[in-house]
Amino acid sequence: MSRVYNFSAGPAVLPEEVLSQARDEMLDWQGSGMSVMEMSHRGKEFMSIAAQAEADLRELLKVPDNYKVLFLQGGASSQFAMVPMNLLQGKKSADYLNTGSWSKKAIAEAKKYCDVKIAGASPDGKFTVPAQSDLNLDPDAAYLHYTPNETIQGIEFPYIPECGSVPLAADFSSTILSRPIEVSRYGVIYAGAQKNIGPAGLTLVIVREDLIAEPLAGTPSMFNYGIMAEGESMYNTPPTFGWYLAGLIFQWLKRNGGLSAMAEVNERKARLLYDAIDNSNFYQNPVDPACRSWMNVPFTLADAALDADFLAGAKAAGLVTLKGHRSVGGMRASIYNAMPEQGVRALVDFMADFEQRRG
Repeated sequence: MSRVYNFSAGPAVLPEEVLSQARDEMLDWQGSGMSVMEMSHRGKEFMSIAAQAEADLRELLKVPDNYKVLFLQGGASSQFAMVPMNLLQGKKSADYLNTGSWSKKAIAEAKKYCDVKIAGASPDGKFTVPAQSDLNLDPDAAYLHYTPNETIQGIEFPYIPECGSVPLAADFSSTILSRPIEVSRYGVIYAGAQKNIGPAGLTLVIVREDLIAEPLAGTPSMFNYGIMAEGESMYNTPPTFGWYLAGLIFQWLKRNGGLSAMAEVNERKARLLYDAIDNSNFYQNPVDPACRSWMNVPFTLADAALDADFLAGAKAAGLVTLKGHRSVGGMRASIYNAMPEQGVRALVDFMADFEQRRG
């Protein structure tokens, strides 16, 4: 069976070139006689893989020298607790922006550790983000947290929130590596791997060194940024195979022109799909055009009774995992880095054909 175009929100499509390389190296990594999955994480073979992956990521994102890069476990959801545990540092409150499902989860977790102040929110029922001028920021907050891209709602911030000397923490899970990032604007960037970095099980954290201090009393060692940074992400056995695959993806990104080139491709893919929706009376996207995500595109059909037929026809055409989240309904196409332009074109062509037949 030929490979399908996989529009899953995560775990998501990976570059076929990377999967092929991992397959070829599965039993014998570069003459070592063993798989990466079998290597000691402290052996010279894996240490070289880890060092190269970090160097490539630093190059891609232009990570300043005063930031630590951590390759952890626990998913982005573990960071919902780790951020307050590590960044409160004696303060009692933190600011949060509430713009969707993942923001809400981060807020709920942070409330276990501090007073959470909602500094800005998307209006109920509206697919948009608050403007900078509408934010009610506390200059004494331990940090400001936001979600640059809401995977479920398909909402993306068109700006980086300004918060003065207060550190900015961001859940970049669904948008990291899709374009350049001004890392120096942030105190902490974190991301689950399973969208643009690699397979599920790896979590990336980029944290400014001056923010690595004494965490909340009782913080587990595994949740302590300082311990993880001191151990170079090897306080315990890390997710070695996920780290290796992430490194292959970093190299793939470099071969394909880096993040500026990726941004051009991603913007083009998103524009192709949004134009198909906007130029139709049959499909609709609920998001404010100023806040539309490049990565996750929800859309509904004129008649929801046709959803099942649409999904069945799409699957038959090799277009899979397009069903939208139950909170939004309809469809959702996630078009991360590894989704080729021809995949988006195939979806747009199918949508036009379906509209002509069933509209």
